[in-house]
Amino acid sequence: MRVVEESRINGLSLCLWGKYCARHGLIYPLLFHMLDTAAVAGELWDRLLTGPQCAAIAGGLGMSQAQARRVVMFIAGLHDLGKVSRFQACEPVAWARVSDALRADTGRWKLMRHERASAHALVGILAEMGYELSDDASPAVRMAQIAGGHHGRFPQLDVHGAASSRRVQVDLGGRLWQEIRSRYAAQVRHLTGAEAVPTQVSVTAAVLMTGLVMVADRLASQCKVWAPRADMPAYGAAQHFAWACWKAREVVEESRLARIELPALPFCAAHPGLRAPNPLQASILDGLPQLAGPRGAGILLVTDGTGAGKTVTALEAARILNDTCGTRGLCFLLPTTATADAAYDTLCGYLRAHRPTPAVLTLVHNHSWLNAAYTDEMLAPGDIPACTGDAPHTDDGDDDEDEDDGCRPAGNGGKGGTWRRILPDGWVRGWDRALLAQFTVATVDQALMAALPVRDSALRMLSLSGKCVIVDEAHALTAFSRRILTRLLHWLGSLGTPVVVLSATLPGQAARELVYSYLAGAGHRRRDLTARADEFTVPYPGWLFADAATARATGIPAGARTQHAAAQQRTITLRLSPARYQRLHVPARRAKTGERLARIAGAIGPVARLGGCAVIVCATVADAQDTYRYLQQFLTWPAGTQELLLVHARFPGHYLERALAQVRTRLGPFGPRPERLVVVTTSLLELSLNIDADLVVSDLTSLARLIQRAGRLWRFEQAWQDERPPGVAPRPPWIRARGPRLTVLHPVDQDRTTLLPEAWATTDHPYLQHATAHLLTLPDHHRITLPEQAQHLVELVHQSGLPATWADRLAALYAQHLAAERAEEHTSSVHLVPPHDRVASLSDLHRQKLTAAQAATRPHDRPRRVLACYRHSDRPPTLDAAGRLPLPQGPHLRPAAIRTVLQHSVPVPSAWVAAAIQEHQGPEAWQQHPLLANLVLLPHDPDRPQAAQLGRHHLYIDDELGLIHTETA
Repeated sequence: MRVVEESRINGLSLCLWGKYCARHGLIYPLLFHMLDTAAVAGELWDRLLTGPQCAAIAGGLGMSQAQARRVVMFIAGLHDLGKVSRFQACEPVAWARVSDALRADTGRWKLMRHERASAHALVGILAEMGYELSDDASPAVRMAQIAGGHHGRFPQLDVHGAASSRRVQVDLGGRLWQEIRSRYAAQVRHLTGAEAVPTQVSVTAAVLMTGLVMVADRLASQCKVWAPRADMPAYGAAQHFAWACWKAREVVEESRLARIELPALPFCAAHPGLRAPNPLQASILDGLPQLAGPRGAGILLVTDGTGAGKTVTALEAARILNDTCGTRGLCFLLPTTATADAAYDTLCGYLRAHRPTPAVLTLVHNHSWLNAAYTDEMLAPGDIPACTGDAPHTDDGDDDEDEDDGCRPAGNGGKGGTWRRILPDGWVRGWDRALLAQFTVATVDQALMAALPVRDSALRMLSLSGKCVIVDEAHALTAFSRRILTRLLHWLGSLGTPVVVLSATLPGQAARELVYSYLAGAGHRRRDLTARADEFTVPYPGWLFADAATARATGIPAGARTQHAAAQQRTITLRLSPARYQRLHVPARRAKTGERLARIAGAIGPVARLGGCAVIVCATVADAQDTYRYLQQFLTWPAGTQELLLVHARFPGHYLERALAQVRTRLGPFGPRPERLVVVTTSLLELSLNIDADLVVSDLTSLARLIQRAGRLWRFEQAWQDERPPGVAPRPPWIRARGPRLTVLHPVDQDRTTLLPEAWATTDHPYLQHATAHLLTLPDHHRITLPEQAQHLVELVHQSGLPATWADRLAALYAQHLAAERAEEHTSSVHLVPPHDRVASLSDLHRQKLTAAQAATRPHDRPRRVLACYRHSDRPPTLDAAGRLPLPQGPHLRPAAIRTVLQHSVPVPSAWVAAAIQEHQGPEAWQQHPLLANLVLLPHDPDRPQAAQLGRHHLYIDDELGLIHTETA
């Protein structure tokens, strides 16, 4: 009866504080915050978690779902129990409210982070409540680690050392402090009804529970939730908990985290502009429900040519898998920010088609602020500051993660994502919370972080596991990134999360590795899977589905595959043009016959004279700038009709966004299409845009990338034959007579042997370029038929056995390429979290104290951003040469000004700015903002164009060419 009596008014002491706001003098009792969090956790169980997630937690605890829900509420309520410690003395005003008896019983206590104190205190308390305490995997230890992991990292617990009862009584206060911790825990258990004791705690259940506790804590910590009931209210724990349960419904509703049901729509209504599914899509609509229905979640691999409708295929597959598996929503993962932006537009249209159902769609990548829809609130430093009693995190540069007060900025140094909305926003808009939204578009890096030992990895795993995860453009990932993806798929397989993988040019072995990893996570032995390799070979074009329960693989029916290949068939001429590589250097220099620039001018000349739309894809930004300047000077255009556009990633963001939008519109499926247009670009457009070109000229690159670029040739030809939009004129007669052609510039020496420029070394491995050049010299590969030949050609380059035509030099390069890939995989494996079935203590998931800044998801350094700063003699520095945009320097940075600064910045390799000195640092006010602190200023003189020098690197931002980089020896 003690807990019943203590739940009433004056039953338990409320003098210990959990939240404190110095500005308004508000003090909130710790017990009430714990109960708030427990109530929100219960509401999140009902409205955020999906059926498979609830089943995974309940199964992992060996309990019914009703019992598991109460246990989750109980542990969520205990997350801040460690604040019953020296933590209380961190804030003098709040400490003064603590009773004299407790103040006199501190003993030899010491200060430790409250989440670690929670874990240490709970081991003994949970053991007294009947939770088994034996090894690292015992329920008492893992539940304590779950509560202690609510700030993003699982603590290591030594139950015979720092977490022993003897040490806890010394480190966390005397007898009275120990007693009040036990009484608080008993009260939370009584009110949540968590009397049942779990017999086990699986790793997967622990990760999901931790993610849920983190979300509940952050929601309950919002000032608007606790501030109105602060200042020692006159009611007891039971009455407060009843209010908290009522309030939790409102809190979760306002957060926009509650899962919704999209209404069932006919295919054409869900995808406006499409008349009917293509044969591949129709086969999935017919076959996947019969496979996923009885067999449950699994992994679906879809291979198809570029422009064949893989995105629509994925959306329909996700709808089916969600319906049959019980998941809700989708997370669309793409390799680049540009592809993510394009996919966001597609998903906006998809969700709008399901109106009036309210849906929130988030865009999560570290350049989302380039979009016009980036919200000013995301750039602001936050609202009322509140104290949690913890010192700032000095041990890592990850997120500003002391976020449980709800009033601090949730920035993460530019690593996290942001959002764009179709309906009014909610709590989910935050930097580190956007992945929780039911519908999400993100760069794949955001998901890969869930498989790395960084803060909040459990929150990312919770975000991904409740919906269908779609990995688009999987072929664009390097061996380094694919290794992380395989570990992520392993975890998703263990959680029963449906996965869809889309690819146009992924080698067969790489595709099988993804399937193996997913099924191994679901409990199948890898040795048995590899013995059935032929069963897991994905037909091209086509699809293959392997379910997590039985690991049986089912592919597209042969008739549907044949029909789809015939419907998508097009033949493209691949013309290998030998060219001597030489930089322009002097703008007025005319290239000699046979030079790369002369070859480009010869190929593009008819476009300028006769009309058409051409795309020139250059290997590097410097080559794109040379090409643009050369064509601008020496290409002959009809009077007043020059249409030449330069687009690459080293333009300021505001220019790049407009340029990409212009290309997307003018070369898109609906027009209006110009009479003539030449776009000079880099690999930026390789995966980014849904565009159609009459002619493509490309520097030599890997065959897989050339096939991607070939996918932009006459991309909409078949659709335009059926119905040509009003703004799209017919192709010029000379283009129509010649047909689709991809001209590949082959750099050669005097003997016409492949000679790759040194600057191209970072674009692709030399083997891939040499092998591609060799294959294109063979007579059978001058004309290729897509999509049939795409996979065959990719396998020729990536096969394990070398063809007889490979020369010794090519064979040596192949060996180097394999060694480089193995090295990438090994380097990538160093930081991976272990598989779920190889975790003893939950702290193994954070054994390496890796920060988000250190956690690489790609095999190269993170870029830095530079900003041109124009200095004038008669006015303060500005962002533009004309002097119209002053450089924001005041102590209070307005969101609009911050956005303007970011949109004028340019990404560069970090080595280029390694020699930056004091004059290259931004104003003092910028150093406190997560997006501005690392910007490097480049002093520019508006009257005398001169590059800023940083060591041996010279950088200048030109209005027409973008960032120009030169390097001295």
